[in-house]
Amino acid sequence: MVIIMASMYGSKLKISIFGQSHSPAIGVTIDGLPAGLPIDMEALHQFLARRAPGQNALSTSRREADVPEFLSGLYEGVTCGAPLTAIIRNTNTRSGDYANLADCPRPGHADYPACVKWNGHQDPTGGGHFSGRLTAPLCIAGGIALQLLSQRGITVGAHVAQIEAVHDTPFDSVHITGEALQKIRDKAFPVVDDSVAPSMEAAILTAKRSADSVGGIVECAAVGVPAGVGDPMFDGLESRLAAMLFAVPAVKGVEFGAGFDCASMRGSTCNDPYVIRGGAVRTASNNNGGILGGIANGMPILVRAAFKPTSSIGIEQDSVSLSRMEPQKLIVHGRHDPCIVLRAVPVVEAAVALALLDAIL
Repeated sequence: MVIIMASMYGSKLKISIFGQSHSPAIGVTIDGLPAGLPIDMEALHQFLARRAPGQNALSTSRREADVPEFLSGLYEGVTCGAPLTAIIRNTNTRSGDYANLADCPRPGHADYPACVKWNGHQDPTGGGHFSGRLTAPLCIAGGIALQLLSQRGITVGAHVAQIEAVHDTPFDSVHITGEALQKIRDKAFPVVDDSVAPSMEAAILTAKRSADSVGGIVECAAVGVPAGVGDPMFDGLESRLAAMLFAVPAVKGVEFGAGFDCASMRGSTCNDPYVIRGGAVRTASNNNGGILGGIANGMPILVRAAFKPTSSIGIEQDSVSLSRMEPQKLIVHGRHDPCIVLRAVPVVEAAVALALLDAIL
């Protein structure tokens, strides 16, 4: 039986991501973009730079420029109606660091299930198609989606809500504005309360010195989404957003509004009372995260994604030899982020923007 690797998403706006961490290039094809939309390349490059590796001691030492090359879909900087394809060339790979992973899978990584599914033909170097490297082309598509949403008066922004046990101030789920989201986006360390940044940095560096890793939470808001966007059941906004967010490597949990805290509330507390604000129907609270029945209700859409610690760590771990079918100790080599949450902030923004744009189109 032939098993293919499908990495596609979308209904009206279809995106396909291709490549591996150490292949010559990685890229994305976007089908369904309306023609005649100008793309601000400088803004796109700035967005991609927020995710790029090797910028400081808090991320991997692998350095990549992550400059996109557009192969189709644009004419004189404007979408032309053809499928848009862009690639990013991989220029700083060290595949030899991963030679042992084809036989000895990393705990917490997709090495073993991928080996089973593709009968050992998967690319193990740098994580192959399962690497966080593939979030770079996702951000190409998401960066374009953010610009198209902005033209419709919709702003998407995120912050680091938590690193290990250090928490940032949550977004104001009722009164968050596009201007506030933009202000956070311009920060080197994207948090609401700047005073927590040093503690978050310390948690990451402490794990790095121990050859370990830490996880955290990214909180994202979308402001300006009109009431009525979305569909019930399987194409609801929560379904679309969750599918997109769970495609981001290392995401293990997604919640909307008050999320799991709703389970400890009563209906009289969890329900969001309707009010008239600024001549429009709004809600006094936003425990439901701006979505009811899979459809936007006009309030800010609020979603959080929980990221597990990076699975590639320098501490010796228990694994197995697949060829000998016996226990084996594993030390992971290569260059890895001690915490991916910082670089994941624009990735979450990209994922949310793509899901919203697909629903709107």
